[in-house]
Amino acid sequence: MQRKAWAIYLKPEKKDEYKQLHANAWPGILKQITACNIRNYSIFLREPENILFGIYEYHGTDIEADMKRMADDPETQKWWALTDPCQSAFESAAPGEWWVPLEEVFHHD
Repeated sequence: MQRKAWAIYLKPEKKDEYKQLHANAWPGILKQITACNIRNYSIFLREPENILFGIYEYHGTDIEADMKRMADDPETQKWWALTDPCQSAFESAAPGEWWVPLEEVFHHD
């Protein structure tokens, strides 16, 4: 099992829309997340900075293949077409990077 954490900005004017989308996440999206071996997935919001922080556990054996399968899923692409305009990447993001990975510096079970 791997823990992964990511962050991105939430556009202030899109906060309510983003929260509403996730309060009513599509069943197909939830099914796809599970099919791609992601468990214990949460997104947190830090205000007033409007930073989204996502964390999940990956329980598969090939994260690159599972993330590609998710990205290739038509329903996921429709979902991202709604959620991506609510977000903006950090200035420090690498070219092509959207959510930026975070380094785990401490964990305690």
